[in-house]
Amino acid sequence: MSWSWKIGRVAGIPIFIHWTFLILIAYILIAQVAGGEGLLPALQSVAFVLALFGCVVLHELGHALTAKRFGVETSDITLLPIGGVARLQRIPEKPSQELAVALAGPMVNVVIVILLWMIGVRPVVNVAEPNHLIVANFWPKLMEVNLFLAVFNMLPAFPMDGGRVLRALLALKIDYARATRMAASIGQLMAIGFGFLGLSVGNPILLLIALFVWIGAESEASQVEERVVLRGVLVREAMLTEFHTLLSTDTLGQAADLLISGTQHDFPVLEGHRFAGILTRSDMMNGLSQGGPEALVSAFVKPEPISVSADSPLVPAMNTLRESGLPCLRVIQGDETVGLLTLENVGEYVMVKAALAASHASPVASKAVR
Repeated sequence: MSWSWKIGRVAGIPIFIHWTFLILIAYILIAQVAGGEGLLPALQSVAFVLALFGCVVLHELGHALTAKRFGVETSDITLLPIGGVARLQRIPEKPSQELAVALAGPMVNVVIVILLWMIGVRPVVNVAEPNHLIVANFWPKLMEVNLFLAVFNMLPAFPMDGGRVLRALLALKIDYARATRMAASIGQLMAIGFGFLGLSVGNPILLLIALFVWIGAESEASQVEERVVLRGVLVREAMLTEFHTLLSTDTLGQAADLLISGTQHDFPVLEGHRFAGILTRSDMMNGLSQGGPEALVSAFVKPEPISVSADSPLVPAMNTLRESGLPCLRVIQGDETVGLLTLENVGEYVMVKAALAASHASPVASKAVR
């Protein structure tokens, strides 16, 4: 995730902290010191937040290590002010496996509560008091918050853990894409509920959770539907094959003319017959602002773009494209550049496939989308 800093590695999984987490720490310190509570109580509050987010890391490691048992690796874990995110490289194939992965996180919080109970920690008694957590001691407060995390994460608000449990249970009876869409719809209904509750009580955290659930549910449902459509499709079927190339001796003005006259945004660059790199639209704009239209293309080329084989599966190539942050991938056949893979072109391919499926037509031909 961008704007994040790596703080360590556990079980081979990189742990990152998002910069907005530092805003939370700074806010706690400033608010308590400015409120006259003193530096020591402020530092104790910060220590509690750090301990809480240590539990969040353990929660996410529960997901990641359970997924690893099923052969699914985790790219990283990122800490945000509203919680943590473990980026699994893929969703486990079987619903029973996803069920186990989804339950693993909340179970870690339950284990923490049990361990605290075993060493003599007891929860706060006067839970009806609105400010009981503020005045509670460190360990009872940590116990109660872990219990809350276990219960809250099990709400069926996809893509939270409870929503994933719901999706896995539905997928035992119906197809995966339909189960995802149903779980996403339920999650979005709950997001609306979180939003109304947040507005009524003036709680911005609930509004953030509502936004996270709504966007996350729609994003995951769309990605699952995309994977279903693209299952078994090769890169060559959805790549851009009609494209212009540039020579390293061409100017940025010539490149800009090609950009304006067509729909292509990124251009393979050749040195003679040898592939030299890709000139992206953003690099072209930077070059024009720095060197003007007479500057040479060669000065602004990305020399080593990621390449994928034309005969490789499309879904892993799409994942590579998204994770790289690049606008396109070079598609090769042997050493020759035969196409470009862009999110836009794949999106058009998906729309054509969906339209044909809706009309019960035959599958789209490999050259239907360009």
